[in-house]
Amino acid sequence: MEVYAQYLQFVFSGVTVGSVYALIGLGFSLVYNVSKVLNFAQGEFVMLGAMMMIFLTKGLLLSVPFAFVVSVLTVAIIGALMERLAIRPLRGGSPLIMILITIGGSIFFQGTAGVIFGREHLSLPPFFFKDQTIHFLGAVLDPQVIAIIALTIITTIVLKLFLDRTLMGKAFRSCAENWIAAYLLGINVQKMVAFSFALNGALGALGGILVTPICLMFYQGGVILGLKGICSAIIGGLDNIWGALIGGIVLGLSESLGVGIISSQYKDAIAFFVLLIILFLKPQGLLGKR
Repeated sequence: MEVYAQYLQFVFSGVTVGSVYALIGLGFSLVYNVSKVLNFAQGEFVMLGAMMMIFLTKGLLLSVPFAFVVSVLTVAIIGALMERLAIRPLRGGSPLIMILITIGGSIFFQGTAGVIFGREHLSLPPFFFKDQTIHFLGAVLDPQVIAIIALTIITTIVLKLFLDRTLMGKAFRSCAENWIAAYLLGINVQKMVAFSFALNGALGALGGILVTPICLMFYQGGVILGLKGICSAIIGGLDNIWGALIGGIVLGLSESLGVGIISSQYKDAIAFFVLLIILFLKPQGLLGKR
């Protein structure tokens, strides 16, 4: 029974981390589909959201709900400003140039966060049901984990409904299909691209805020999270909203079970090995269009 409980604990851990990867992957997928830009500064939006939340709640002693809203909106604005100041002036350039711009943005955000927030590893207290745990079949489950999984699923559903049922969401999808056709239909393509970067920042900040109560965050902490989020989007399929969710869960479970069965030293290697296997067997991703 203890062995089953141990593996169940690995599954809980994998689904939790995978949910955070999924949120990051959602933002990456949105930006790529609308602008065709591979945003390698995605992880820094995660880090900025977490650091802002820590600063507002611990430094300025603001209430958690107010600090949450301010943190998400602030990083959303940063995402929109990045598109306006760095991406838009060079739109139409080669993919390599656009990638280098986002990598430069990543380095800039890291350095700025290191100066403003410091270089220490910081954490947040749990937001939900403090000092309580749930026991299930011998495994221990933190209520914060349930909140992370639930919010990830809710966010994915809301985003899907937004893209399918609202006028702006349909404009998003039109830009993803064909920029020129969308422009001829009277859609403000530049506005859609800027909004996609703002959503990207908001989703990244949400992921950072949710994950920080269960792990530490510091000024370079978004790098590996961003890469894992990108992997999630690619594994699931860049053109499918549900793909990021499925990809994140697959990646999180692979990591957690790999750590339990093999060794924690190979945690990151396992994640990228899974990515390579998926790309080899199904290059378009698990739910991507052929």
